[in-house]
Amino acid sequence: MGAASMASELVWIRSSYSSGGSEACVECASDRVTVWVRDSKDVSRRFKVPLASWRAFVMDVIQS
Repeated sequence: MGAASMASELVWIRSSYSSGGSEACVECASDRVTVWVRDSKDVSRRFKVPLASWRAFVMDVIQS
């Protein structure tokens, strides 16, 4: 299965934080190996991050 096909089958979760009640949000999904990130306004464009890197990023944000 190709990366684009797999990304379309993921369950996307919209960020609970956005400014001013805007509809523009970040959405994330995971396939247990990779975290996919996209803009809710342009779902055709997305990028992927290895799960370990995503966890390190989140821990850094929490500790800041």
